[in-house]
Amino acid sequence: MLTGIKMAFLGGDARIIEVIQHALDLDASVYLIGFDDLELKMADAVKTNLSLEVLQDLDAVIMPVTGMSDDWTIGSKYSARPIVLTDDHFSALPKKCKIFTGIARSVLSETSRRHGLCLIKLMELDEVAILNSIPSAEGAIQMAMENTDFTIHGSNVAVLGFGRCGMTLTRMCAGIGAKVKAGARKEADIARIIEMGFDAFNISNIGTALQQADIVFNTIPAPVLTSEVLARMKKSCVIIDIASSPGGTDFRFAEKRGIKALLAPSLPGIVAPKTAGQIIAKTICRLVLDHA
Repeated sequence: MLTGIKMAFLGGDARIIEVIQHALDLDASVYLIGFDDLELKMADAVKTNLSLEVLQDLDAVIMPVTGMSDDWTIGSKYSARPIVLTDDHFSALPKKCKIFTGIARSVLSETSRRHGLCLIKLMELDEVAILNSIPSAEGAIQMAMENTDFTIHGSNVAVLGFGRCGMTLTRMCAGIGAKVKAGARKEADIARIIEMGFDAFNISNIGTALQQADIVFNTIPAPVLTSEVLARMKKSCVIIDIASSPGGTDFRFAEKRGIKALLAPSLPGIVAPKTAGQIIAKTICRLVLDHA
């Protein structure tokens, strides 16, 4: 139970509602900042403004999966205005306070370090990222189905990157009958792709590997689908790029060449916010308890 634990939620999307509810179920004291437009059905949650007084006695601050931008703002689906933080807000937090975020850009990381605050990046934790890859992969496959006029079954599919999402995507596509190849940079990942029974290629050979691809899923947050690579691909190919914005595709050149290329970050929060929120909720509440 989280009885006596004070948690503040700063903005977010539909996923955060599951986290809030889970914290309330465990008897935490919950403060909501940036939820002006949310119809509150949670009797024990308190809507409040961002103030130094609210922050002074918190045990945990929960930011959205997208974290805080380097201009100190946090977005919220439930407010027309972004939440604007300052260095004074971080200074007001007690040293016991844990800050949870999905990802952390440079300003958030540096400011937390400077104030001696524990910053927990949820998407770097295997227990979150591996399970989160399931709605990511399902959402990517759904997008591919909606943007093609052929079945994934029997099509030539390439997955770029063999991390948590890449591995799950490769397995799911093969499971519905696609002819799948996966590309990676590390030799260990190449070996794992082969061990799992898929065709493997090194990203250094991406231009040749993608020439016959019908669908390409990119998970690599770096420019891999460059104009040189796209120029050698079929115009009928569909690219679903689920890497962190701005993705790894030259979208301008893809459009010029007539290749349909779609950037789709944060898919779990779009296609399965309930499941994605429950994954995050369990980890946050466990870590708050572990450190309480």
